[in-house]
Amino acid sequence: MASVNALTEQAYQARDYKSDLKPIWCPGCGDFGVVTAIYRALAAVGRPPHEIAFVSGIGCSSRIPGYTTAYGFNSVHGRALPIAQGIKVSRPDLLVLAAGGDGDGFAIGGGHVSHAIRRNVDLTYIIMDNQIYGLTKGQLSPTSHRGRKSVTSMYGSLEEPINPLMYVLAYGAGFVAQGTPADMSGLAVLIEEAIRFPGFAFVNVQSPCVTYGEPDEQLKAQKAKIEDLRALGHDPADWLHGMDLAREYGTKLYTGVFYKNPTPAPTFAHAVSSLQEQLQSQALPKKDILNMFAPRQA
Repeated sequence: MASVNALTEQAYQARDYKSDLKPIWCPGCGDFGVVTAIYRALAAVGRPPHEIAFVSGIGCSSRIPGYTTAYGFNSVHGRALPIAQGIKVSRPDLLVLAAGGDGDGFAIGGGHVSHAIRRNVDLTYIIMDNQIYGLTKGQLSPTSHRGRKSVTSMYGSLEEPINPLMYVLAYGAGFVAQGTPADMSGLAVLIEEAIRFPGFAFVNVQSPCVTYGEPDEQLKAQKAKIEDLRALGHDPADWLHGMDLAREYGTKLYTGVFYKNPTPAPTFAHAVSSLQEQLQSQALPKKDILNMFAPRQA
């Protein structure tokens, strides 16, 4: 006789997470590959769409929640993480993802990243990193390399780029990975692993902008540059070596897991739940609380 679990278990396909809304990205945009990898990852995890909350900010990549059948929230610029954290803490039973671009995540939204990491909120943050502001017509972004020219900086950038990988590693993220839609199957596996990690997980995706991106950042060029961290013998539990590899962001295209904490710390939602249980044992009865504010007349 089949077990109850086997009878109630439902297999999901990638198409079950694909909404009827058609993407309006430029033909050839890397984000097409990213959303497809997300569909595959969610199907592998197997959570039904109504148990998934997907939050984004503003930008080309932030359209992604609308292209899924999960609950979606398209927030304001840079504010995906605060909203995603609130959802996860209030509804720890939900699978929560947040998505945005390098500008959304590390410019106006940069201040939120460190706090989501230090709280260790159990969510997956996917950044589509194309080193440019695509939606607003090609301005420099926080990850644009020094010397890069754009419509608003015709003489080239005078600033050093942010290194997203070192940024999140230094703040103590428990899971840090990088992928590219040039390796679709590998990216889907990385996103799945990030979702399954019990704590804050970060996936930086080198997702080319075909309209404003540079030629050496496009998918064909990426395929020739990919270096798989597993093939290089990197141990994801080795934080120091992961940091050393992350230093080469912008010069080499490493894909895979830079760091995965082998002994994950308790999540923020777990800490909140434990505190609530502790305080409930000390709480006054409801009638006594009401009497404190509206005492009964004798």
